[in-house]
Amino acid sequence: MIKRYILQEKVLTMIDLIKKLETHRLENKISQEDLAEKLGVAFSTVNRWLNDKASPNKIQSYHIGKLLKNGTHKTR
Repeated sequence: MIKRYILQEKVLTMIDLIKKLETHRLENKISQEDLAEKLGVAFSTVNRWLNDKASPNKIQSYHIGKLLKNGTHKTR
């Protein structure tokens, strides 16, 4: 079963969500370290997501969606 996440009225697969996150990061010139801080996770976690070594859990996916929707988000 493919997990799907809702972002701005669209249903996204986890792969699409990570691709959008990477595009957002590059377009806004955000380092992986800064992105990790905004999402409240470790740099290594973001690095593993972007290199297809791991996937965000439900809570992390929620925060990614908020970041992509609002442009800025801080979980801490």
